[in-house]
Amino acid sequence: MAAHRRPRQRSLGGQTARTAFTLALAGAATATAFDGTGQAEPNLTQAEVKAKVAKLYQEAEVATEKYNGAQEKATAAEQRLETIRDEAARKEEKLNSAREALGSMAAAQYRSTGLDPAVQLALSDDPDGYLDGAAFAERAGDRQSAAVTRVRRQLREIEQLRGAARVELTSLKARQAELKTQKETVTGKLDAARRLLSQLSAAERARIAEGTSGGTGGAGDRASRTATGGRADLQAPGSATAQAPNSRAAAAVSYAYSKLGSPYVWGATGPNAFDCSGLVLASYRSAGVSLPRTTYAQIGAGQRVSRSELLPGDLVFFYSGITHVGLYIGDGRMIHAPNPSAPVRVAPIDEMPFAGATRVV
Repeated sequence: MAAHRRPRQRSLGGQTARTAFTLALAGAATATAFDGTGQAEPNLTQAEVKAKVAKLYQEAEVATEKYNGAQEKATAAEQRLETIRDEAARKEEKLNSAREALGSMAAAQYRSTGLDPAVQLALSDDPDGYLDGAAFAERAGDRQSAAVTRVRRQLREIEQLRGAARVELTSLKARQAELKTQKETVTGKLDAARRLLSQLSAAERARIAEGTSGGTGGAGDRASRTATGGRADLQAPGSATAQAPNSRAAAAVSYAYSKLGSPYVWGATGPNAFDCSGLVLASYRSAGVSLPRTTYAQIGAGQRVSRSELLPGDLVFFYSGITHVGLYIGDGRMIHAPNPSAPVRVAPIDEMPFAGATRVV
């Protein structure tokens, strides 16, 4: 039985697949960039469009986090399957060697024991020598029996590995199906938002892009515009890093500042594009800290802190389903990746329903 390795399967994820679904919905988009206008809802006011788009973005973000979770599980299943296949291949190589040795042993025994032992003893000119040889043959038989036992054990181990591989393959296929479902949900929500925005002028789209992070168009949105418009925010993370509780948090904040202006791409973890949890993951990854991939896992990845205890580098979470996250930088502000209509930017944490915060330790 020859040992063969199956070719490595490519993951469904990856920057190439994700980038294909990036939607540039900010004011820089031209009117021709918005197709499907015939399916848009008629007679909506700018405020109604803004509210519907914000809701679609939030729903898309829920699906994005589910996609990210399925991607993480699919990658883990793929890695486990690869490990099992590697181990099975190694055991099959050992099995082949053991079978070859057992075959040689059996052939030698057949050549040397063609006659019944009692007959060989009766016909032998040297009965004492024959008896010595018979004792040696008995010992050789014991070795052969042990070799057979090893082969049987190796066969059982290989069959167990094959069973484990079948389980992991089933798991991987389930995760891949979930990835497909969530991808369709995300793209459907984003396409619907694009069709709504196509009803508006470029100037109106630009105004909406300033406030579709979940705000209501009031003081929170005005604070967001102020926060993102100041050059000090774009160039001076020193105050935030100085107030960080540890060097890892300071490094994460510094990284997030360096990514201001990067585009939002759902499913992306950098270095040039991010979704919300991807930005947080990449920021702490730059500091040598490994965080889970999804918002609902990241909130449990450290020490929970209250809103009044927030320090730069803390993870701040929003909505009841823990579907959005940003990196706190002090003074009631965070850096986050809002949605496809806006790049990574500074925003006030009160522009979305606050759900909790975690300090990475």
